Amino acid sequence: MNTPRIKICGLMTEDDVYTCNEYRPEYVGFMFCEKSRRYITPETASRFREILDPSIRAVGVFVDAPASDVAKIANLGIIDIVQLHGSESDRYIEQLKGMIRLPVFKAISVRDRDSIRQANMSSADMILVDSGTGGTGKVFNWELLKDINRDYFLAGGLSPDNVREALKLGPYALDVSSGVETDGKKDKDKIAAFIKRSRGIKEK
Repeated sequence: MNTPRIKICGLMTEDDVYTCNEYRPEYVGFMFCEKSRRYITPETASRFREILDPSIRAVGVFVDAPASDVAKIANLGIIDIVQLHGSESDRYIEQLKGMIRLPVFKAISVRDRDSIRQANMSSADMILVDSGTGGTGKVFNWELLKDINRDYFLAGGLSPDNVREALKLGPYALDVSSGVETDGKKDKDKIAAFIKRSRGIKEK
């Protein structure tokens, strides 16, 4: 069983960044959707990026934003990857790719086999399969993933409690947000447990 990469999404404080620096997920996510309770401004993201370990890649998460707005932030040099978490079409993705030089990830809300077909056909550089619009804390029907034919980030309801089951699916990466929070804030102990269990590291 390959050890998947890990993304801790929705960082909101400098302490969140320092925790990630300590436990070293491969990715962190900055939420640029103003409707999200995890929203941060580009200025805050820039400050976080300055203290983020350079080995960790920063992902900017956007939801149905105009491509020009996404490109503006993407070209500031504070993120390494763009993640689209709305209803963005392949046409939108191609338009955006013409405006930026960063990889584009696309989140797919998995409800049925048609969702998996959509994921397989997406023109995005990487797909992320989720149970909704992100941060819902809900798990979708993982049985549907047997028909996926490309690498993917697995999101939706992941936590330290179910991470070992998730590993059996063979995802390229695990993406977690609410599952490592307590009372709406990132929990250092939960982040540590999630990462250690994902990597098979013995916990004290």
